[in-house]
Amino acid sequence: MLRTDLIAPLHVLLKRNADEHPEKIAYRDAKRSTTYGALAETTANLAGHLGDLGLNAGESVAIWLPNSVEWIEASFSITRAGGVGVPISYEATESEVLYRLEDAACSILITTDERAASLPLAKAPSVKTVILVDRGDRKSDGVRFSDLKNKKPSRGPVDSDAIEAPAYLVYTSGTTGRAKGVILTVHSMLWVVAACWAPIGGLSKKDYVLSPLPLFHSYALNLSVLGILATGATEYILEKYSTADVLKVIEAEPITFFPGVPTMFHYLLEGAGKDAAAKFNSLRLCVSAGAIMPATLNREFEAATGVQLLDGYGITETSTMVTMNWQTGGRTLGSCGLPVPGCMTRIVDPTTGEDVPFGSEGELIVRGPNIMLGYHNKPAETAAALRKGWYHTGDLAKSDANGFLTITGRLKELIIRGGQNIAPAEIEEVVSTHETVLDCAVIGAPHDKLGEVPVIFIVPRPGTTFNAEALIGYCKQHLSSYKVPSEIKMIDQIPRTGSGKIMRFKLKDRLEE
Repeated sequence: MLRTDLIAPLHVLLKRNADEHPEKIAYRDAKRSTTYGALAETTANLAGHLGDLGLNAGESVAIWLPNSVEWIEASFSITRAGGVGVPISYEATESEVLYRLEDAACSILITTDERAASLPLAKAPSVKTVILVDRGDRKSDGVRFSDLKNKKPSRGPVDSDAIEAPAYLVYTSGTTGRAKGVILTVHSMLWVVAACWAPIGGLSKKDYVLSPLPLFHSYALNLSVLGILATGATEYILEKYSTADVLKVIEAEPITFFPGVPTMFHYLLEGAGKDAAAKFNSLRLCVSAGAIMPATLNREFEAATGVQLLDGYGITETSTMVTMNWQTGGRTLGSCGLPVPGCMTRIVDPTTGEDVPFGSEGELIVRGPNIMLGYHNKPAETAAALRKGWYHTGDLAKSDANGFLTITGRLKELIIRGGQNIAPAEIEEVVSTHETVLDCAVIGAPHDKLGEVPVIFIVPRPGTTFNAEALIGYCKQHLSSYKVPSEIKMIDQIPRTGSGKIMRFKLKDRLEE
């Protein structure tokens, strides 16, 4: 079951693939591609040059790039140089970037001319060197990424076999507070590939993956970066998600495997229309993680395309996947599946710490080889999250008698209305089934007498006539009275993180509009 052969140092995996199929395309984007043979050579060159530039083992290097082949090359070279990779969203604001650079004490920044020119590096004194990646906007003659990867350095890569040492510092999405740096290892990340993506998803060297996932996020780092290398697959990387671009590539290329988040599948279903099955005829599997997948969306997508869509649950602190639905056997649509083999889960009362009965809601806690080493420079937060070997997720869940888990919300997102607990996800699940609703999100609004009441933000489905009163009536039919939204607000787009999680704090600012 567990593919232990996939858990190895990156330089071992690179050599394995380069020896077996050196001319096979490993990663490609809209502009260029690289083979496994070339990838082994260029990442060795880059790793050696990072050492020449003064990088010491254990020091941090930031990757502030768009999704691209260069992103992959940068990530692997940092690991081969003995450094710690710090992925940063290419869309991050100045303050977000500076916070990560300083919090992680990054000594080297790999970015584009455009981003480097926009950043006041004087505010990031830890950064000693900026390596610039060409994107047709060369603005300086600084240290060039292309020059380093194409010439031999004075030293070779470190290529450490210590795969349980810190390798990645991945910042949480910050949906409930300021982002924390999660310390992950090559071992913890590849363990998920070996326990989930290879045995459950069947990911192998026969697959051609299309990935629209943001590479700075742990889900993509695990599946779209490391999973491809470990299994020897081929991947087409999209710079960012676009329904039109996904459909274009799927129709033009023999894509077999597509990872996404629920909103992507929602928009793909809309965009594909009645020809969905024909357009997706080369696909064998789609997988979803990052946010809760409504059962109705799962059913509709599979019925329209004829392609299995497997939902799972993962978080940064567990190197992504904790649970996953399988291709074979029964499924409980709306659930996020069974615990990944080797990963232990419990659902406990957050007050007493005692396990709750089947069907009852509680906090999900997790234990296994995929757990983070801790939060960077945050001992108190680490101690609060990691207790007696168990990671306390802060996510609310319930389990049926067969072990299928369903995520119902987050402890900090609970709306407490007159003493009654309301999980926003429960309301969203119902509202998303209404024919006039394209997307929605629920937050709690202050109330003088009840404490909080649920308010829902709606993105209407194009081509339909939205009626607020009709939707409230629909909610009354399917929800307990105290869960029915007290107000409906229209919005153009639900704010989400790159992994698809709703950024509810941004909606709080719009309550008075």
